[in-house]
Amino acid sequence: MDEVGKKGEDAACRWLAAHGHQILDRNWRGGRVELDIISRDGSGLHFVEVKSRRAPTTADPEVNITPAKQRHLVQAAKRYLHTGRNFAGDEELFFDVITVILDGETTYIKYYPQAFIPTYV
Repeated sequence: MDEVGKKGEDAACRWLAAHGHQILDRNWRGGRVELDIISRDGSGLHFVEVKSRRAPTTADPEVNITPAKQRHLVQAAKRYLHTGRNFAGDEELFFDVITVILDGETTYIKYYPQAFIPTYV
């Protein structure tokens, strides 16, 4: 992971924790698939994709969450759930996105809860 990605994920974790999330895992790998952050809050288990960029940007980072990327995240989440880690089986599951723009000493964060809902399981 590059420096921008690491700083972005660190900022995303701090933001999530400040907003009631317990960080369960970071950069979880299951074979060729990866989940940036897995967290839990009062509503359920969150699979959080982090998109980080250094300013200025030409496009919003969230545009990179394509249908193919969504399928990849769902596949990774399925593998994670099959491990039995941190999941009792009766929680709501959420696929969230956090974008982080690093602009000098300023960090801009946008949180997209339930950024997508898988229609294929």
